[in-house]
Amino acid sequence: MKKFCSEFRAFVARGNVIDLAVGVIIGGAFQKIVTSLVNDILMPLVTIFTGGLDFTNHFIVLDGGHYETLAAAQEAGAAVISYGSFLTQALDFLLMALVIFLLVKGMNRLARETIDRNKTPKEPPRLCPYCRQVVDKEATRCPHCTSMLDDPSLR
Repeated sequence: MKKFCSEFRAFVARGNVIDLAVGVIIGGAFQKIVTSLVNDILMPLVTIFTGGLDFTNHFIVLDGGHYETLAAAQEAGAAVISYGSFLTQALDFLLMALVIFLLVKGMNRLARETIDRNKTPKEPPRLCPYCRQVVDKEATRCPHCTSMLDDPSLR
């Protein structure tokens, strides 16, 4: 039992388990932001473009009856194919995927700009004045043509 506890402690203390836990917690909070953005901002815009069309009440009753709403059909116990709900969920998924894609793309651009800003400019390679081959900056003789080079300490 003592060995099991020590193995479990080592497993939990590994960095990737902690990283995963933090990722799940932040992902849950981020999911609320994305859901709010889609439901509260993007879906009203979609509703304007579709003329206020509500897909949730589009359904097919399998027993041949007629019901005004999906809720009425379900309350009556009728077997229904609620393709409108499926279309709404598929649209929600596509909008959430689009929002996440745009956010990740923006974050990657910011990260790339930050990395580029922090890079020190690379000094151009030193070339032998005779054979134009790349030579180490400390070299006093060219390894390609064996010409004597100026003293690098004088630069």
